[in-house]
Amino acid sequence: MQEAVTPMAELQAAPTWRTVDFLADLHLEPAQPATLRALQQYLDQTPADAVFLLGDLFEVWVGDDAIDEPGSFEAQCCVLLANAARRRPLYFMHGNRDFLVGEGFTRHTGIALLADPTVLVFAGRRWLLSHGDALCLNDVEYQRFRALARNPDWQAQLLAHPLPERRAQGRSARSESEARKQAGTATYADVDGAAAIQWLQAAHAEALIHGHTHLPADHLLAPGLARHVLTDWDLDTAKQRAGVLRLTAQGLQRVAVTPT
Repeated sequence: MQEAVTPMAELQAAPTWRTVDFLADLHLEPAQPATLRALQQYLDQTPADAVFLLGDLFEVWVGDDAIDEPGSFEAQCCVLLANAARRRPLYFMHGNRDFLVGEGFTRHTGIALLADPTVLVFAGRRWLLSHGDALCLNDVEYQRFRALARNPDWQAQLLAHPLPERRAQGRSARSESEARKQAGTATYADVDGAAAIQWLQAAHAEALIHGHTHLPADHLLAPGLARHVLTDWDLDTAKQRAGVLRLTAQGLQRVAVTPT
C-alpha cells in the first residue's frame, strides 16, 4: 500500500458559497464539439458559487504555449473558461491527460490550480478531492508513467520540443488509445479501497470525490467513509452522458447535464 499522503493541501470555502459543483473527465478535443458546447451551456447556467474541474478536462494538453497559437482549440477553450471564471471561482486539478497544464493556463483563464489531493472545507465538513489516478494502484505500468510525467525535469524536457512535434505526439497517443478501445483491449483499473481509506483518514475527511475511472457510483468504503465517483462527459457519440456532483449544506446530489 502506498504511504499516507500527509500533510494535504487544504482549501477553505468562502463563507458566501452555498452551492459547489464538481466535474471531471470531459476529455475536450476538436473532434468533440457537442461536449464543448455542453460545457459552455453548463457554465452559463449553473447556480454553483464555485466549480471544481477535477482533471482530464482535455483529452490531451501539449503545453500552455498552444494557447498562443492563433485559432487553436486550446485558445478557444481558454476564452470560454476565462469568461466563466469572471462570474465565479473555478479550480482545476491535473488529470492523467492534462498534466502539462501550467501557469500560462492560469494566466489566460483566471482559474486556480489545485494540488492532488486537496481537502475542501465546506459547510462544517471536510471533503477530499482528487483526480483519482494516483489511487489506481493495480495499474502498475501507469503508476510508473505517472511518477515520470509529474517530474518537473521530465516535463521541462518534453516542453522543450517544438509545439508541432508535441502535437504530433499527442495525436499518436490518442490514436493508440482509441485503437485499444476499438479492439476491446483497453483496461481500466479501479481505485484501491484500502488506499482510499488511508487517504481519508489522513485528511480527517469522511468522503472522497474523484474522477478518472469513468465509473460513476457512490461507494461505502467503511463505516462513515465513502467515495463518490464523477461521471465522464461524452455528448458526441451514442454514449450521451454528462453530469456534475453538486454539494450544498444538505449534502451531495448528482445532476445530469442535458444540452438544449
